[in-house]
Amino acid sequence: MLAAEEGSLYPTLQRMLLEGWVTSEPGVSETGRRVRFYTLTRDGLKQLKREMAEYEEATVAIQTILRTA
Repeated sequence: MLAAEEGSLYPTLQRMLLEGWVTSEPGVSETGRRVRFYTLTRDGLKQLKREMAEYEEATVAIQTILRTA
């Protein structure tokens, strides 16, 4: 099970903003609360694709090791 540590989401979003991978804008939720909406940028999509490719490579390597164990 994958779990994010408490307090890790907003620092990660802040880093992504600084890298230009997301944009944010204020808004109002369906329940009337003030919120921020984050949108993936073109550079963010490129970074996501890179991260997914690295993840796939690591997954294949682990599966290969497990099959030969």
